[in-house]
Amino acid sequence: MNETRKKFLIATGIYPPEIGGPAEYTKNLRDTWVKQGYGVEVKIFSKFKKYPWGLRHMIFFFYIIPSVSRSDYIVALDAFSAGVVTVASKLFRKTIVFRTGGDMLWEQYTERTGEKVLLRDFYLTKLKKLSVKEKIIFRLMRWTLRNLSAIVWSTEWQKNIFMKPYDLENQKHFIIENYYGPKESDDSALTKTFVASTRDLKLKNLELLERVFKRIKSKNADIELFKEPLKFSDFMYKIKTCYAVIQVSLGDISPNMILDAIRHNKPFICTKEVGIFPRIKEIGIFIDPLNEQEIEHAVLGLLDEEEYRKACDKVRQFSFVHTWEDIAKEFLEIVESRKL
Repeated sequence: MNETRKKFLIATGIYPPEIGGPAEYTKNLRDTWVKQGYGVEVKIFSKFKKYPWGLRHMIFFFYIIPSVSRSDYIVALDAFSAGVVTVASKLFRKTIVFRTGGDMLWEQYTERTGEKVLLRDFYLTKLKKLSVKEKIIFRLMRWTLRNLSAIVWSTEWQKNIFMKPYDLENQKHFIIENYYGPKESDDSALTKTFVASTRDLKLKNLELLERVFKRIKSKNADIELFKEPLKFSDFMYKIKTCYAVIQVSLGDISPNMILDAIRHNKPFICTKEVGIFPRIKEIGIFIDPLNEQEIEHAVLGLLDEEEYRKACDKVRQFSFVHTWEDIAKEFLEIVESRKL
């Protein structure tokens, strides 16, 4: 038991049984701190999604006030509610760090316009084309990011994209890499299924991927593309028994699906527009997400028996591990830092 019994508040967008990387991240961080003897409260923003935008934020603000007042440290893991939590933390002079995930502004812009703009190009080319709502989101996010105690990034790549448009040169920045677990299996594929499970968003580029697989399937009847979301345990079994994993997003910071593939020694095709590229560049097949022919060539390459064996061997050689205990310790070191 931790003698000081420090109390954490984790504000998250989703939590199990909801499906998604942020839900699993919150649960594992919470469980690790509880196991170590810390007090942890989790407040979930999605409980209020039935209310209109704006109203749900106001309700969430009053909902979290008691927890904020009781906490020693606050960790925000959700961009939609981070501003609300930041305001509450200032009222009680609490230390708050925000661990960034995706980019909701870019996500909303691509959904509204249908434009295939890469994340690394979005802030350089599209800020003048934002809708009124998107401009409000941008300004609120800039205020939030500038008024936190610190920002935790999972990759330097995203940090570098955000620095100038959000004017973060005077903010405190830390890097905590995503979870890289130990190897869990090395099973042979049961079918020639390529797993591409993700949310159905334009930035995920699924329409292009479906066209590619439709052409390939006309000459390779046994190949399948699996896109449906599953609860975590079922999804892990799907990864464990699949042929390969494929992710062709217009940008992704630290994709959990690719890290899941690595733990199960599955070869993967991944967008070049990815924050963890420096960590995994030697073990994957990387494609330009705007180049349909390049994606098709990568899939066909993995259907070759010898190329598939080589791709599996590369993934097997990956040995880097970054546990939930490591992540929890790194968060603790940040919030207890005298520099904040």
